[in-house]
Amino acid sequence: MSKHLMERIDEIIEIKSLLKHPFYQAWTMGTLPLSSLERYAEQYFHFEAAYPTFLSGLHHRCADPSIRQMILDNLWDEEHGDENHIELWLRFCDRLGLDRSSMLNGKMVAATANLINSYRDMTSSGSIASGAAALYAFESQVPAVAKEKIDGLGRFYGIEDERSVSFFRVHQILDEAHSSTEREMVGSLAKKEDAYEEVVETVDRAVTILWEFLDGVYQA
Repeated sequence: MSKHLMERIDEIIEIKSLLKHPFYQAWTMGTLPLSSLERYAEQYFHFEAAYPTFLSGLHHRCADPSIRQMILDNLWDEEHGDENHIELWLRFCDRLGLDRSSMLNGKMVAATANLINSYRDMTSSGSIASGAAALYAFESQVPAVAKEKIDGLGRFYGIEDERSVSFFRVHQILDEAHSSTEREMVGSLAKKEDAYEEVVETVDRAVTILWEFLDGVYQA
């Protein structure tokens, strides 16, 4: 049953794959204006800054110590050390010429706020399985997206130094492991929590919200 569930989940994600969105297609073809890339960097910062709290929202509610350890490993990767993921994103923003203080105090557009609020809700309420599924809906796509972003930045925008693309390079590797772990979590917990339909609904909500975030940035 869990195999069938994961097949359903992957089908939903594929339908609204981030790489199919016009924003990322323009990025990978070099037709995205630099101003749009800067706008995206400013808005995505808020999501990246909030992402550890989504993991915390699951971690503190989970009764299974082995599952908590999986979540904690992901949270550690996000926040630990001088090269935490927020810092890596800010290094990309540095390369775009964006001011760090402006980033930290920047205003979110409605689509960004909706993305963050939705992810916070999906990971702080409902079943642990559905929360893990929300993370999987995003992180399972990241390695392929990161690869295309690195390629596009180098070919079309002259951004290819390791400091500037380190955020994408790290996520291209780490999110292979993170999404594999989340896949395992979802398959195991959905059965225990009898949360199959909730998981499917959450994944559909997650990919829709992610798509709408890109809509908001692209239209702006």
